[in-house]
Amino acid sequence: MNRTHVDLEAPGLGRSGAVIRYGHWGRPVIWFPSEAGRAWDFENNGMLEAVEPLLAAGRIKLYCVDAYDEQTWSDRWLSLEERAHRHGNYERWITGPVAAWIGQDSPGTTDAIVAGASLGAYHALHLTLTRADLFPVALCFSGNYDPSTWSAWGERGDAAYFTNPTDYVTGLGGPHLDWLRSRAYPVLVVGQGAWETHPTGALPSTHRMAGLLADKGIPHELDVWGHDVAHDWPWWKKQLAHHLPRFC
Repeated sequence: MNRTHVDLEAPGLGRSGAVIRYGHWGRPVIWFPSEAGRAWDFENNGMLEAVEPLLAAGRIKLYCVDAYDEQTWSDRWLSLEERAHRHGNYERWITGPVAAWIGQDSPGTTDAIVAGASLGAYHALHLTLTRADLFPVALCFSGNYDPSTWSAWGERGDAAYFTNPTDYVTGLGGPHLDWLRSRAYPVLVVGQGAWETHPTGALPSTHRMAGLLADKGIPHELDVWGHDVAHDWPWWKKQLAHHLPRFC
């Protein structure tokens, strides 16, 4: 399998970030790992089997990226507002160096899909709702989309508001909302089994986000799997294999 590992400078994040690319041709797919994960988590958790037919057929090129959650959302010593400010550095890494490298690696391809599981699902959804020009489709597995519920403390300002989809989707309107309706397409997938309600809050948060998107007329899908479906890699593997082929 065609596999390439690069480290890209990540200003403001304290270390360079890894990107691992699989495949030789096709629509770019960026995968965000679960909380505080690394680029190699996808392969190490057996997820490649879910996408191997698409890679072999040249339908996708997969780009697995590092997370920096330990410096942002997962640092409970920081106020929510400071976590949100630091998250901005991560967003700029994705939309800057990572997007630029993907553009050079996959010339002529546009409209990358973003996908992720658990906290990675938040990253995927947030990027599609804020940068649908780059990432119009988000495949979100077992996500919680309300950072204010993540052991948050301190006063909330603009940074916390504009990085919280559960907050800012309610305020969408005007031409920007019209554009999102024509451009963005989130797919929200969640199970009803172990860890999807407690402690992650993924199941109620996914239902709430689907309702907010519906209220704003933003095209989306809600796919709720059964009571045996847990917040875990084996199920994310099945869910990715089920949904991704429809978009590439």
